[in-house]
Amino acid sequence: MRDLAYLTLLSREYPTVKAASSEIINLKAIQGLPKGTEYFFSDLHGEYEAFVHLLKSASGIIREKISETFGHIIPEEEQVQLANLIYYPERVINKMTLAGKNTDDWEKVIIYRLVQICKMVSSKYTRSKVRKKMPPEFAYIIDELLHVDYNDDNKRIYYSEIIHTIIDIRVADKFIIALCELIQNLTIDVLHIIGDIFDRGPRADIIMNELMHFHDVDIQWGNHDISWMGAATGNRACICNVLRIAISYNSFDVLEDGYGINLRPLSMFAAKVYANDPCERFIPHILDENIYDAVDPDLAAKMHKAIALIQFKVEGQIIKRHPEYQMDDRILLEHIDYERGTVTVEGREYPMTDMLLPTVNPENPLELTEEEEDLLHTLELSFRHSDLLHKHIKFLYSHGGLYKCYNNNLLYHGCIPMTKEGDFDTLEWGGKLYGGRELMDYLDRQIQNAYFLPEDSPQKVEARDFMWYLWGGSKSPLYGKEKMTTFEHYFIDDPELWKENMNPYYKLSQKEDVCNRILEEFGLPREGAHIINGHVPVKIKDGEKPVKANGKLFIIDGGLSKAYQSKTGIAGYTLIFNSNHLALAEHKPFNPDTESTPKVYIVEAMKKRVMVADTDNGKALAGRIDDLKELVAAYREGILKEKVE
Repeated sequence: MRDLAYLTLLSREYPTVKAASSEIINLKAIQGLPKGTEYFFSDLHGEYEAFVHLLKSASGIIREKISETFGHIIPEEEQVQLANLIYYPERVINKMTLAGKNTDDWEKVIIYRLVQICKMVSSKYTRSKVRKKMPPEFAYIIDELLHVDYNDDNKRIYYSEIIHTIIDIRVADKFIIALCELIQNLTIDVLHIIGDIFDRGPRADIIMNELMHFHDVDIQWGNHDISWMGAATGNRACICNVLRIAISYNSFDVLEDGYGINLRPLSMFAAKVYANDPCERFIPHILDENIYDAVDPDLAAKMHKAIALIQFKVEGQIIKRHPEYQMDDRILLEHIDYERGTVTVEGREYPMTDMLLPTVNPENPLELTEEEEDLLHTLELSFRHSDLLHKHIKFLYSHGGLYKCYNNNLLYHGCIPMTKEGDFDTLEWGGKLYGGRELMDYLDRQIQNAYFLPEDSPQKVEARDFMWYLWGGSKSPLYGKEKMTTFEHYFIDDPELWKENMNPYYKLSQKEDVCNRILEEFGLPREGAHIINGHVPVKIKDGEKPVKANGKLFIIDGGLSKAYQSKTGIAGYTLIFNSNHLALAEHKPFNPDTESTPKVYIVEAMKKRVMVADTDNGKALAGRIDDLKELVAAYREGILKEKVE
């Protein structure tokens, strides 16, 4: 029998045999339902419009449900209109109202159709779970409509009266919106984000707001997320990095309007120091126009160069503090011949494309000027005092980790570092070597320490510096490459030096036996388990496939970010895991003015339908059932006394 103290605590929630038995029946019934649908996204990179659309449309699955329900009843055009209504109810209702088409007859038909779709998407959940997702003001009405027996003449009249009254008292618009949002809510049961929410796209902050309002979400951090998390800890190199990337992609809105980062000191500094410098190598990529904080491209280029050079200085200072990182060869400011205008990389000399470096002291290249020091201090304060940023960072911590094992799937963003020989590579810290799962667990603790330890803790200082290493270090599982060639891209005109060689993991993991070994390392079975990654865009147009290692490995970064779509040929993937199969939704580039339902295809059918009892949650329910059975036995044997009502 379980510990008596535990059963005593449990008895407070279930004070009688009747109460405990009722819960056992409820939990056993839940175990017999089909598992909910899981959605996996990766590498969102600030593309908030595309991501929000994918959430609202459930990556094309809502469109499929409409086709299954009404495919032989209503024409294709009306199916598309119904789908758009479910995705964007307020927008469509306003449009219909302006066009004079929002009539009583239209509302009656739409409510009927929405109820039918709602019935379909709610069928795998308990009535209680569905009701909890309903808006309180309409919960009773929606619950009644979902469970009407149409073969009962009395109920049919009852149904008609409900619809008639909703329209008659002029709450149909609100009711339709409530039904649409409920359908969206029920279609995705669990949401997994496989890293890289931030950078390149315009508004990662809006994505974070959406995730915080989602009912069940987990996040596996990517290196771009870690960079922002590091910036929030006060890591100066990470602060410079997130600013540099945002400016380089013209993403001023996320910095100033989103997080309230004051960029005026940087713009004034850059305009003064680089007044006569065209900064041609630093012109930003303009993939999106800023709505609130438009910045002249010439000034943006100067800001870009200013923060990049400060970044190279503070990165060099971190490397100097940590010889264990083994990155001395990356302090390229110290390898420049300032008289000859060349830089030495890996023993070979190259001409510098730009020697206008007014803030760099050749005698001490890593030293910040007084103005740079003041600027960096101001920027650090801005990051430390951004309430919304820290709200989002705390959410990343509370709902995130380096990896997650869930329903026989292993989720992580980048890689498990490996040697060419196929062994787990190791990272030494404090005289101990860490590799495989032990490495991931250790790094997870360091990431926690960087944010949550007291400011005066020596361990916090070490962990805060290490956040930058995780961004681009050679043995970082989040980065997964030999070196980051940012300096070379800016200052050396040789594409061969821009290459960033991948960790051996990326080649080895395409072998089924290697994937099986990784799965076993994380306590998962060989049979029926999968690894799900992001980080590396899958170049569909070049013949690459997202499914590798005989179906063991899924790489689902297909280019949701506009910056990658020319390379991949598509706009990303969603992996969808329901009770019957694993499917991939192949996205089209998002255009709000065109129908862009993804192509969905099944990649693996389940041998038998997966029920809640087969899932991690089902196993937890089984444990709860066992506890409740012991509680019932304790009542019946007189070990515990029932509460008399």
